[in-house]
Amino acid sequence: MDPLEKLNQETLPSAQLLGIRLISAAPDRVVGEMLVRDDLCTRPAVLHGGAMMAFADTLGACATAINLRDGAGTTTIESKTNFLAPAPVGTKVSGECLPLHRGKRTMVWQTRITSQEGRLIGVVTQTQMVL
Repeated sequence: MDPLEKLNQETLPSAQLLGIRLISAAPDRVVGEMLVRDDLCTRPAVLHGGAMMAFADTLGACATAINLRDGAGTTTIESKTNFLAPAPVGTKVSGECLPLHRGKRTMVWQTRITSQEGRLIGVVTQTQMVL
């Protein structure tokens, strides 16, 4: 089964709540998008930082899951976010998650979040523990 199909079948409840749509998934790259809805915003009407972090965390978890051996699990043990620009309500953001390290005990991913116009709005680096 292709990784994207598998991830879409095992969609996380939080990903559904956020409206995350996976575009592509492979062991070395996961891409997703999310509509900036009013209920995901702060004031003024721009994407809340926690929603941006949750978006990136979901992509990193999916990327790790693709790389796990059968029976293994994962959990985030560290995450760092740089907020670079706002994402207004009604726009769509994209996230591209790439590996920095894929080890036996931990994996480190960097997710670049961009606006519809391609402007970099955030960078998230996270460490996933392999369980």
